Amino acid sequence: MKKRQVPAANNVLRILALLSTTDAPISAARIQRELDLPRSTTYHLLRELEDSGFVVHLPSPGTYGLGLAAYQIAASYTTQQPLVRLAAKDLKAIASFVGGSTHLSRLAGSEIVYLHEARAPRAVSLVTEVGVRLPALSTASGRIMVAHLPEPEVKAIFSASGEQRAYRTVKAHLALARERGWDSETEEVSRGQESVAVALVDHLGRPAAALAATFEAGSLDDAQRAEVISRLSTAARRVAGKFFGP
Repeated sequence: MKKRQVPAANNVLRILALLSTTDAPISAARIQRELDLPRSTTYHLLRELEDSGFVVHLPSPGTYGLGLAAYQIAASYTTQQPLVRLAAKDLKAIASFVGGSTHLSRLAGSEIVYLHEARAPRAVSLVTEVGVRLPALSTASGRIMVAHLPEPEVKAIFSASGEQRAYRTVKAHLALARERGWDSETEEVSRGQESVAVALVDHLGRPAAALAATFEAGSLDDAQRAEVISRLSTAARRVAGKFFGP
């Protein structure tokens, strides 16, 4: 049997895996018994998992179940992976049309995280690679997603963002973006580049993701720019329809 490099991390994963297979919260004694762990180790790991939100302790029966953080990770995975798969073909075609890059991103608190990038041949490399996080209010993708959130959430993102503009200015910009269905930025993220983005909205009217195209600033005329926005919007509606239903 292969020796584990980080036993504590392995035991944490074993606890989460066990809890994911049970129909109801279970006792620490059962966790200890089924995983053959020392009693002290079991309680130490459960305490860490509880503090981080991955496990919840129910004091009255003295049992443990999966916490909100575990469900959030599961929900994020089950949402983002199919979205990437469904949008990839459209994003590749749009990247070729603009001669630049396209992206799929999602909100993560007051930031966005890039989950997919398609790049046309000879397109410049950008900072917005997969896994990169940027302040949501500093990007077209982030702003068009925030524009679809209720005001209390918008205020929370604004407060956490360190945004220098007044809230009323940001709010007015978001209202315009939501009304027209897209947002744009020029050289706010990458020098010499501009972007347009649309939101991919779920069945509750909330932003599940954003689709964006980035290209050399000034390289497209008004008609071409409108065509890019139309293609992004069509792709977003198609993906949302397949994933969330009409």
